[in-house]
Amino acid sequence: MKLSLPIVLTGLALVGAARAAPPAADVKAGAALFEDRCAICHQDQGGGQGPGLKGVSGRKAGSVKGFDYTPALKASGLTWTAATLDMFLTNPGKAVPGTAMPIRVGDATQRAALIAYLANRP
Repeated sequence: MKLSLPIVLTGLALVGAARAAPPAADVKAGAALFEDRCAICHQDQGGGQGPGLKGVSGRKAGSVKGFDYTPALKASGLTWTAATLDMFLTNPGKAVPGTAMPIRVGDATQRAALIAYLANRP
């Protein structure tokens, strides 16, 4: 059986997309991590030490109205994507020197689950 190049490339693209999408279990694990490690400071209704994170994916860092961000985070120029969240959560103080965010998520699997949850929050 001879396959044409477009069919082979389409198949490879589908396999790559399937691998890139986090499994549903990651989102559930991320929700549990968020509740355990993040929710105490990041409350959607405000009043926490950190800003609400609902809708954080695609948002410019330091842009939630009414939250008093550090000058460092406001000036960071970051937009929250999976890549920038991964970098920031790995070591916030190194990613944005002067940020008030004290919590690191050193485990890559936990970071991926948390980022998947944040991207899929209801």
